[in-house]
Amino acid sequence: MRYISTRGGAPAAGFLDVVLEGLAPDGGLYVPETWPAFSPADLQAMALMDYPTLAAEILARFAGDEIDRPTLQRMCEEAYSSFSHAAVTPLKQLDRGLWLLELFHGPTLAFKDVAMQLLARLYDHALGARGRTATIVVATSGDTGGAAVEAFRGRKNVQLIVLYPHGRISEVQRRFITTAPEDNVRVLALDGVFDDCQAIVKTIFQDQALHNAGLSGVNSINWSRIAAQTVYYFASGLALDAPARPVSYAVPTGNFGDAFAGYVAARMGLPIERMIVATNGNDIMSRAVESGRYARGEVLATQSPAMDIQAASNFERLYYEGVGRDAEETAQAMKGFAETGSIEIPTQALSMIRGLFRGAAVDEAETSRTIAETLKLTGELIDPHTAVGVAAARRVGPANPATPLVVLSTAHPAKFPETVLQACGVEPPMTAQVRALDGKAERIRRLPADAEAVKAVVREAMGV
Repeated sequence: MRYISTRGGAPAAGFLDVVLEGLAPDGGLYVPETWPAFSPADLQAMALMDYPTLAAEILARFAGDEIDRPTLQRMCEEAYSSFSHAAVTPLKQLDRGLWLLELFHGPTLAFKDVAMQLLARLYDHALGARGRTATIVVATSGDTGGAAVEAFRGRKNVQLIVLYPHGRISEVQRRFITTAPEDNVRVLALDGVFDDCQAIVKTIFQDQALHNAGLSGVNSINWSRIAAQTVYYFASGLALDAPARPVSYAVPTGNFGDAFAGYVAARMGLPIERMIVATNGNDIMSRAVESGRYARGEVLATQSPAMDIQAASNFERLYYEGVGRDAEETAQAMKGFAETGSIEIPTQALSMIRGLFRGAAVDEAETSRTIAETLKLTGELIDPHTAVGVAAARRVGPANPATPLVVLSTAHPAKFPETVLQACGVEPPMTAQVRALDGKAERIRRLPADAEAVKAVVREAMGV
């Protein structure tokens, strides 16, 4: 399996190189040269697998011959042994035809754990095979940072630098990021919004000297994150009788990685009828799907902070697919977006996108109301990000009323206790993971949202 850049200016790379590089050297994102696919018979056989085995089966298609199957199986078993539910990502019925896919049973109570725990093992394997070290720089809107810290803390071959927007994530999210005592973790609180953090990471990745010194990234720009997230689409779809019938999904999204993983699962043969792109007031992706115009707006601070994004990195991958994998067209469009803040999606691309995706934006009042109504009607306490997904699912629905609709429940409500309490009058139960944060010292360095200031920390970590 070989990987190519969406912008066409980088040589094809193998799976492990893509894992370690994160962003392609030309500024583009890696995608497989060809899409692997499962037949209906393959899917029927996969329905009997436990989650680690299913993950190994799917990841093997992306890794090719670079990781032998027993090693990949061991990685997956180790990655998911820390999850608190035997099914790893269990389904729970919320209403007739409506399901929650619980993605928060990992060590930091968010869906990011599903990919990040596996990614840490992939890094250990790749770095060990090459006798290398890596310095990972990651921007977070709340959950990615905590998942990265938990996965990479104390690993001898990795230095980890996490950037988050000061004052724009919940206290629990922050403490998952800032309380690791290990020396290989550095946390930077930037005076800005997530989009500033993300832009700085991309700028740093274009510094060739740092790139050559072992720079790496684990945001959803890293292809292996997307690959790992396809697994729970297959797990849930197969549990709901795919391939005998299709399944639809509602995905709370900010950076669009989770939603793009659904597109990938569909390309690989999972019969997905519809993907509902559910956003909060930061609605760049839902507007793009519905209007055909991808345009940056002002970043709003909301009660679902992990989605407070107005530049969704993984849209580039979808755009590339939509324009028939035309790398020159994609590079020009992304250059135009960087300069003007907007893209008019070409007719052919928009037609492809709308063949699978629908968009829905959910405001703050509807988010709070959905938390309260879901508790009243079902007894289920959900976090604000999941509430955005539930609200969008109820508003849009599947294309066929008989199709099961699955909402990705991306975080445990205990990560947002104040928001949930205010919305419904019930405080989420404290989990063991959150209790363990009490009394721990926080290690944070506050900086301006300035690429050169962050580069100085990166150079310090690298010793260059």
